[in-house]
Amino acid sequence: MPLQCRLLAVSLFILNFSLAAFPASGADASPAARLFSETAISPDGKRVAWIGPVDGSAATDTSTDNLYVQDLEKAGATPTRINTKDFAKAATEGVAWSPDSRMLTFLCETAPAQSQVCVAAADGQSIRKLTDVKGYLADPAWSHDGKKVAFLFTENAPRKAGPLEAMTPETGVIESRIYEQRLAVVDVNTGTLRQISPLDMYVYEFDWSPDDKQFALTAAPGEGDANWYTAQLYRLSATGGALVPVYKPPLQMAVPRWSPDGKNIAFIAGIMSDEGSTGGDIFVIPAEGGNARNVTPEIPASPSWLTWQSAGKILFTERIDGDTGVASLDLGSGKITQIWKGPETILKAEKISVSSDGLRSAAIRNSAMKPPEIWAGLTGEWKQITHVNDSVRTGWGEVKSVHWTSEKLKVQGWLAYPAGYDPSQSDSKRRYPMVVVVHGGPAAASGSSWPGAFFSSTLYGLTKDGYFVLFPNPRGSYGQGESFTRANVKDFGYGDLRDILAGVDMVVKTLPVDNDRVGITGWSYGGYMTMWAITQTHRFRAAVSGAGLSNFQSYYGQNDIDQWMIPYFRASVYDDPAVCARSSPITFIKNVKTPTLIVVGDRDGEVPAPQSREFWHALKALGVETQFVVYAGEGHAIKNPEHRQDIGDRLTAWLNRFLKPEAPKTQ
Repeated sequence: MPLQCRLLAVSLFILNFSLAAFPASGADASPAARLFSETAISPDGKRVAWIGPVDGSAATDTSTDNLYVQDLEKAGATPTRINTKDFAKAATEGVAWSPDSRMLTFLCETAPAQSQVCVAAADGQSIRKLTDVKGYLADPAWSHDGKKVAFLFTENAPRKAGPLEAMTPETGVIESRIYEQRLAVVDVNTGTLRQISPLDMYVYEFDWSPDDKQFALTAAPGEGDANWYTAQLYRLSATGGALVPVYKPPLQMAVPRWSPDGKNIAFIAGIMSDEGSTGGDIFVIPAEGGNARNVTPEIPASPSWLTWQSAGKILFTERIDGDTGVASLDLGSGKITQIWKGPETILKAEKISVSSDGLRSAAIRNSAMKPPEIWAGLTGEWKQITHVNDSVRTGWGEVKSVHWTSEKLKVQGWLAYPAGYDPSQSDSKRRYPMVVVVHGGPAAASGSSWPGAFFSSTLYGLTKDGYFVLFPNPRGSYGQGESFTRANVKDFGYGDLRDILAGVDMVVKTLPVDNDRVGITGWSYGGYMTMWAITQTHRFRAAVSGAGLSNFQSYYGQNDIDQWMIPYFRASVYDDPAVCARSSPITFIKNVKTPTLIVVGDRDGEVPAPQSREFWHALKALGVETQFVVYAGEGHAIKNPEHRQDIGDRLTAWLNRFLKPEAPKTQ
């Protein structure tokens, strides 16, 4: 179910690829770690650039739009700041090196809410705008000869692209106005700009061919947010013209990458619930078209990003059993070599930046216990480059990877322990409350990650109040292979809930958790699972649903991304209403006894607010204790800091009210 935003690739029912759940920050806020948004290693591997803070800056400096360059070969070298003082925001995203490693391109905000493609010398000087346009820009990429920069451009767009954003209010006669995201190319020397893709096609991703004469791209006709799910692979001449079809995937596809010899295009394909939340198998197809070959069949992981190291070798990142991994694939032998694997998250959608020789890379590494820093060097042997968060310490309990068995499936999750918990010192009679946090997606995964912009530090903060917090990765999640990810097709809510309940059983049996004081929460798909769970079991004593989905039948006609449902339900609601009713919480609403807090943004296009209202209305009619809060001007991702704070505060208060020892039991 769709949700990830472009920058985090983030994406319905996940607000990060990490331990994401609520886009809020409650009273028990996380330590003030400073965050990085992007990093890029130079093609020659000698320098690394990043957007974010720098060592030695004041701890109160939380700016995330400064662009720095660090020499990797000079010990003790001081980072150079790219001088963008004349712009509203120095660098917002899209950092990329020129092929000769001398220049950088990036998006800079030259006016409020308006970015342009900029270039600058790596020494921080000679910065200039390449474009002067109105609309939304994304993903600048140099041609191999260094003469042009291609980027995605949505001209005159009234808002930032992506289903996470607040939808434009609808009044009057409702008509479908489509703003196509097109591929544009600008000449670095002259500033001449051309939009080269057809007017009637929405382009999602692209890659230059090795000779710069063509592009590989994914695109679909119609509205962008909804039709990503039907996007196909095409070729396009660098001079423009009609798209040439290459491959129509049976499900979703992402990350098209042209091989160095120009003969093949690699991509990731599988069932994906959100644009930007990528997982599946790696496929290779001749650039001229033909049979697409699955080169990672039965891999027990979910590849999430890839690049070519040579014409016969692919480097990729993966979500693997809750961890993040980097591996290489030899196409000749089919052998996969694990280069690195760790219980942490690589920010920016599990993407690393790789040098032209394919050996060195840079990444933003972080985990639940270690805040983000820039790392660079030989892939898998990275060295820490920045130390801006060295003094930051966690304020929550230890977070561990846990496993259990559910109907012969191996299921993984993460368990946060109460702060200061020591089994050797614990009172043998004490029992702790626990909260289950279901991630978004469902094609996503909870991982070990420092709380960031779309993570509720409130949930870790609950460990200070003596809570265990369980983050399960049930069937439908990434990390165990494509068959596991597809295991909830036409079975939404059933097998995945059984996996979650098996995880609760495992924790209750092995740790001092009070089985009568377990709550559940989540956002998007996690909000749906919260609603669903309390219609199926009385196991949970309190619930908090964020942007939840209560009725798949009404939802199909309300949301802005209805195409995501077809792969999961194998039909539209108009063709098979019964399969939608079968997995709708509202169908079983009279079973609910659990006190439930419901929160949502009033302009959410992914899971519109009427879905939350329908559930709340039913609970009130049935006499179940409930509260419903709608946040003005918010989309699927809550942006206003005051709203995030309020959600966190309400979540904490609601759970404490019903899960503390003095709370009355729910009958």
